[in-house]
Amino acid sequence: MELGLCTFADMLPDKPGSGANAHQRISDLLEEIKLADELGLDVFGVGEHHRPDYSVSAPAIILAAAASVTKNIKLSSAVTVLSSDDPVRVFQDFSTVDHLSGGRAEIMVGRGSFIESFPLFGYDLNDYNELFTEKLALLLQINQDNEQVSWKGNLTPSIDNRGVYPHPYQDKLPIWIAAGGTPASAVRAATLGLPLTLAIIGGMPEQFVPFAKLYRDTARKKGDDPAKLQFAVNSHAYVTENSQAANTEFYPYYAAMMNAVGKDRGWSAFTEEQFNFARSPKGALVVGSPEEVIDKILYEHELFGNTRFIAQSSLGTLPHKQVMKSIELFGTKVAPAVRKALL
Repeated sequence: MELGLCTFADMLPDKPGSGANAHQRISDLLEEIKLADELGLDVFGVGEHHRPDYSVSAPAIILAAAASVTKNIKLSSAVTVLSSDDPVRVFQDFSTVDHLSGGRAEIMVGRGSFIESFPLFGYDLNDYNELFTEKLALLLQINQDNEQVSWKGNLTPSIDNRGVYPHPYQDKLPIWIAAGGTPASAVRAATLGLPLTLAIIGGMPEQFVPFAKLYRDTARKKGDDPAKLQFAVNSHAYVTENSQAANTEFYPYYAAMMNAVGKDRGWSAFTEEQFNFARSPKGALVVGSPEEVIDKILYEHELFGNTRFIAQSSLGTLPHKQVMKSIELFGTKVAPAVRKALL
């Protein structure tokens, strides 16, 4: 099982006319990716958002910068909001990252958990599902036939026998679908023969077992071998020296983040009781001492048989020093123990 990290690169919103916070957050982010590479982790993903509380709106540019300071780690978006982007440019951007990194680029596509990019780039939210379906089909066709592409678009421009360059360093760019548990997403990924990432950020992981089963059952009906499918689990995570430190070091920042998001979505205030339940042995949070985190990752692996685990490592305005310490513990304590247990 591959072990990796991802982040949305949260930050405090800049004051009008200032880019200081974004500058510092992006500098910190590159340090985090460099450390993950040095520790031998397998993948690092960077999210795309168009809000004042996140610093990355162009993941490919961040990953291009990361390619110059890393040697081995795979570099992925987490996610690319494909519905409001241009599949041709997405392919070109990530092919360029692939060359800069020597074949380490990946694309994780999704519809996004926020909607700001749709009005920003002139897309109608009434076309939310159709945009993703059509743009994913185009991206996959380019990835398969980038030398000469012909495409008849409905919500996308048509292409008349044009090449799309540069070709990636790899034979094909790995393209994953990211999902939050919607059954249609499992069916889509399996039908297209694509690897799937499931984000588990609430409730109990065991509730998502039918989702993983649907993914594999759909692939089996299609004639594919479910044993060859790549399936990833993405969870909110934080590693501390000991269990008690999780509440004092992590809870205030995590609660503030959940409440900020929840304010837009009508959620009730996030409480310490909810936090403690979420980080209990069968809860969704992968938070606590190295031993607790190891146990939770192995528990999820027993449930899903996943081939990749991604820890969302810097959440809210958690200080950079704490993020780096958590990454260090994940790379030096958690990853070796998980790998040994799965031999």
